[in-house]
Amino acid sequence: MNDIERIDALRDELNRHNYNYYVLNAPEIDDREFDMLMKELETLEAAHPEHHDPDSPTQRVGSDINKGFEQTPHIYPMLSLANTYSIGDVDAWFERTGEALMGQKPTVVGEMKFDGTGISLIYEHGRLVRAVTRGDGEKGDVVTDNVRTIKSIPLKLQGTGWPDFFEIRGEIVLPWAAFERLNAEREAAGEALFANPRNAAAGTLKLLNPSEVGRRGLDAYLYYLLGPELPYDNHYDNMSAARSWGFKISDAMTKLETIEDVDRYINYWDKARKELPVATDGLVFKVNSLRQQLNLGFTAKSPRWAVAYKFAAERALTRLRFVSFDVGRMGIITPVANLEPVLLSGTVVKRASMHNEDIIRSLDIHEHDMLYVEKGGEIIPKITGVELSERHPGEPAVEFVSHCPACGTPLIRVEGEAAWVCPNKYGCVPQIVGRIEHFVGRSMMNIDGIGKETAAALYSHGLATTPADLYDLTADDLLVVDGFAAKSAARVIDGIAASRSVPFERVVFALSIPYVGETTAKKVARAAKDIDRLMGMSADELAAIEDVGPRIAATIEAFFADADNRRMVERLRAAGVCMAIAEDEVAEKASDILAGKTFVISGVFAKHSRDEYKAMIEAHGGKNSGSISKKTDYILAGENMGPAKLEKAQKLGVPIIDEDKFLTMIGEA
Repeated sequence: MNDIERIDALRDELNRHNYNYYVLNAPEIDDREFDMLMKELETLEAAHPEHHDPDSPTQRVGSDINKGFEQTPHIYPMLSLANTYSIGDVDAWFERTGEALMGQKPTVVGEMKFDGTGISLIYEHGRLVRAVTRGDGEKGDVVTDNVRTIKSIPLKLQGTGWPDFFEIRGEIVLPWAAFERLNAEREAAGEALFANPRNAAAGTLKLLNPSEVGRRGLDAYLYYLLGPELPYDNHYDNMSAARSWGFKISDAMTKLETIEDVDRYINYWDKARKELPVATDGLVFKVNSLRQQLNLGFTAKSPRWAVAYKFAAERALTRLRFVSFDVGRMGIITPVANLEPVLLSGTVVKRASMHNEDIIRSLDIHEHDMLYVEKGGEIIPKITGVELSERHPGEPAVEFVSHCPACGTPLIRVEGEAAWVCPNKYGCVPQIVGRIEHFVGRSMMNIDGIGKETAAALYSHGLATTPADLYDLTADDLLVVDGFAAKSAARVIDGIAASRSVPFERVVFALSIPYVGETTAKKVARAAKDIDRLMGMSADELAAIEDVGPRIAATIEAFFADADNRRMVERLRAAGVCMAIAEDEVAEKASDILAGKTFVISGVFAKHSRDEYKAMIEAHGGKNSGSISKKTDYILAGENMGPAKLEKAQKLGVPIIDEDKFLTMIGEA
């Protein structure tokens, strides 16, 4: 076998292993064997660039080149489905459908309704040629490069019998395991968490970096085939054929002949869905016959031959085992309900934050109460109530601690706030470790390889009690910490060295100044220009900086008045950390066209990132805000704008503009 034949054989073999792993969940080889085959293919392809194939398994990772998204009309409109919320509503739809078909008995196909973001895939001659988001139903964004990184979507079809041209639709999802990993990374980096897998999937699909899309672990389930020459005259057989071509089709797809079948299907999946590896929010019922679908037709918004059944928000009742109290890096004490394990939205919930003492009081939670827990797709489980009929007589109310559970220091309560705080900033271990963990985060100093556990281990070994200690570490120092070998230790040391070039505004954010988030740190750093000026500014001078105000100003002044903090800053400066704004970092103001205007940005955008739009607003004299109020002038909205923000904007009468309108406003359309 020559090199070209070996390349073709390896491509076929790796495609088959990808299909077995990502679609069938039945791998035939282990990860090491797969990696060795992939490495062999990469080497052979590099030696034979004339045999390049964009659909090769080696091309799945995507490039780092940022490209915007063009829009294209859908060949067939992507309409939404009519929703039902009870079994009776679905039964009524089933009966209406039979009546509309003049008494013909319809066979219905039941399917899982995955909670992700819709996608349309176009195949020609057995290869993926285009992937388009749902958009407004008439047109969507072309996201082919990003979709190519999703390993459960075939780039080249297997089997036989597929038409030369067809469209297949489905849902891009982020599995629970990948979602929780992604949010753990974002939390460690000090970034906002995704509320649910649906938002995470939609946001990921619209990233401008396909390499990052591929890293996040999206998955896809396909559910509808369209085209002029489909192999069968019914939906079920078409989707079964699509499964044989390499597409991931849900095993939940079932033919249902009667209302009783439909009802049993709903009752079964209302419970069984909780064990699925991805988020679901309902079921879909479709008339199986394509001829009957054609006869039933469409309303202005949805097909008459299909209906969605939405599951009720998940709620579970479970016993409170005990309440623990966590200490954050700013010393804030958070009560946590430790629960008897309960399954919610695909994950086992054992803990739920109760946020502060006031919430415990308002819910009147007693020891060992039976508590209602809701997740409803959200990442953070919520305690929503108490089942009083299950309360054991004589159980005392939960008492908030009076002393820090970590160091024993008496707690203080900040005036006007609900939080209790441990004031022992430099002797309380969770605060010390938390500041180190924050310092190394992606949006701060971006030092890879140090998470919460590693930061705690560095402290316990006496290697780091302050972020400045990181710059004294050597690779040999790290080898005494569990989990470190020569390679991983070298990676951390390299990351520490690279962090010396992190811009000053991110250094300010990394210092863990109370109440100073990423946006405030940027404004403070740009106003002060360097660390000496910042440390010398009075509260009045700081309060004059846009969006700082007296409270944050007083906090910044107090932070730099502390001798320990000043010593840490000097050590960081001596270590070579950037302590001033570089000349090329100070962007000149483009215009004053947005002067006096306050914007709130929400949703996912196609032409620029959220950070880029924030920079444009500031460059043209406008202000950014994270919350909607009467002072908000505009909401710049992309896809998947949060429903709470939409409702508040409508209530306050705040204008909502899209990115095209915004770009026109600043003369960049």
